[in-house]
Amino acid sequence: MSSTSFNLGSLISSIANTNPRTLGAPIFILAVLFMMILPLPPLALDLMFSFNIALSLMVMIAAIYTVRPLDFAAFPTILLITTLLRLSLNVASTRGVLLHGHEGPDAAGKVIEAFANFLVGGNLAVGLVVFTILMVINFAVITKGAGRIAEVSARFTLDAMPGKQMAIDADLNAGLIGEDEARKRRQEIAQEAEFFGSMDGASKFVRGDAMAGVLILFINIIGGLAVGIAQHDLSFAEAGHIYVMLAIGDGLVAQVPALVISIAAGLVVARVGQGEDIGQQVATQLLKSPQAIAITSVILLLMGLIPGMPNFSFISLAAALGYFAHHLSQKDSLVKKTDKAELDQKVQQATADIQEASWDDIMPVDTVALEVGYRLISLVDEKQEGDLLKRIKAIRKKFAQEVGFLPPPVHLRDNLELRPSVYRILLKGVCMGEGEVFPNQLMAINPGKVTMTLPGSSTKDPAFGLPAIWIDPEKKDQANSAGYTVVDASTVVATHMSHILQLSASKLLGRTETQLLLDHFAKTTPKIIEDLVPKTVELSVVQKVLQNLLDESVHIRDLRTIFETLLDYGQHHKNPNDLTAAVRIALGQSIVQSLIGMSDELSVLVLEPRLEQMISQAASGGSEAMAIDPNLAENLARQSAEAAVRQEQIGHQPVLLVPDNLRLPMARLLKRASPNLRVLSHSEIPESRSIRVAQIIGANK
Repeated sequence: MSSTSFNLGSLISSIANTNPRTLGAPIFILAVLFMMILPLPPLALDLMFSFNIALSLMVMIAAIYTVRPLDFAAFPTILLITTLLRLSLNVASTRGVLLHGHEGPDAAGKVIEAFANFLVGGNLAVGLVVFTILMVINFAVITKGAGRIAEVSARFTLDAMPGKQMAIDADLNAGLIGEDEARKRRQEIAQEAEFFGSMDGASKFVRGDAMAGVLILFINIIGGLAVGIAQHDLSFAEAGHIYVMLAIGDGLVAQVPALVISIAAGLVVARVGQGEDIGQQVATQLLKSPQAIAITSVILLLMGLIPGMPNFSFISLAAALGYFAHHLSQKDSLVKKTDKAELDQKVQQATADIQEASWDDIMPVDTVALEVGYRLISLVDEKQEGDLLKRIKAIRKKFAQEVGFLPPPVHLRDNLELRPSVYRILLKGVCMGEGEVFPNQLMAINPGKVTMTLPGSSTKDPAFGLPAIWIDPEKKDQANSAGYTVVDASTVVATHMSHILQLSASKLLGRTETQLLLDHFAKTTPKIIEDLVPKTVELSVVQKVLQNLLDESVHIRDLRTIFETLLDYGQHHKNPNDLTAAVRIALGQSIVQSLIGMSDELSVLVLEPRLEQMISQAASGGSEAMAIDPNLAENLARQSAEAAVRQEQIGHQPVLLVPDNLRLPMARLLKRASPNLRVLSHSEIPESRSIRVAQIIGANK
């Protein structure tokens, strides 16, 4: 007994210490269930009906001010609770009507009496017609439409999930977003799918509630007539007047909140766009055109002049709309005049500030620059929610982490000579790439496995040349479902910028960057830098070795190995190419791992022995010169490119394995014909990796 008392006391104590918000939901649901079982006095019914109306209004107003569906993620649960509340009130009011209806019209409370008498004027026919119309509006129009929207939204959201996940992974891999942002976006995608799936199911509750309202009305009418005639000895006319009116009042007091909740459900699932609620969208989109309002005003005026028409209503409304259109037109003209005045003032100020030419007018050429047309200024303007600046910062950070040095800052400027939607990427004043993007559209890139063709403007991805289509934002989910990779304009520019920086890494490593790299490394290992520059090699030699490595896509993150190798060989070799060859051998394990990962086998291309001997004789004059027949060089380049393509098609990185003395001249010869082909020497292959000859270049076919 003491143990039971102790457990009961602990339970009461834990409930008392619980947050009241966590207890509200279970208490409310239990109270609703008890209303179906326990009889309620008329005053309690009035309070609960009033609460039901207030709750439905709160839900609808909250739906109106919802910016996006996920902001009201609790709506499916609220929909179920309000439906259960209405059904419980129907049961409680039916009990009150059948037990005490003969006592007077207020037997089931003042609210039902008011709806029965005030709203329909106490007329049975009017009451039935009004109730039927409300049922048709709720069931056949609003509920059916909202349910269809929720069903289609749930289907498209689920179909688009893989594409959205791929887009997030692409942004994460490109360094455009961090791990936390990627995790947040994935959660939003999952929540969106769960929300529309729940709304699809919750809409069935609303439809079921509407059908139950019709059945409850007829059951109340039949039951009331039976009780009035059989138990209270009322005539058929008296019983019909009392119980039918109460049944209609009961049905109306339940269906009005149901209609409000159905409207709220339609508003939530039909939301399109983000950042504005319904009122803001209507004000900015419907009322933004003075021409549309003025034309409407003229049409109403003409209708008001037709004989027999309600002239006062049409003419007065036409006058109001005409005045409103004139007000909007004046406001737009004032804005345009203000903008023109500001522009003229800036031009005059710029003209007044013109001075004589001086040495200060000579501006240094930016190492990296991005020029944009005037329509793309919004991409770099943070006030207009442009995020291109943040993306470029992320690109520089990712470049430093992958390549091994910090690239120069990117200077952004507008260029009125460019077409409005064109951008241009320059390195030391030379255009390295350009493209055209549209801020209000999305680029759907075809990775090669799309299931359907989308309508839109055909184009190509400026970074990799893949076929793409410019689409409207509304078609994003459809494009993701079809297998396209969908990106916005900022992502297109940022990806193109990242690709060019990777390809031009050696050109970005100047003397300044090399010295900064040495200074940064000296913070942790000062002795190596002290012995290296300028005691062993000059700064220019270090720069050239690093540039040679970057030219062939070898990262320079392992500075310790690079600098220690230069210390070992720099005493006897001053030629940067010879030093580069020694550094590549020291970095062999890292180079091979970047090509094949953790695989133990390296698939390579090799030269036919007689061809290799011929090229070796041609290169005997030195590693920097290789005098071979032009036709032979052309055939060698062509066969190497074809072999590299075949290797890529089977998923292997194309690698050509040659003797040490041929590595540099062969790399220079084949770089233009096959940029993706990597040329390695025998000394660069670690002993832990095995070699498999995939193709022999120059062999008789």
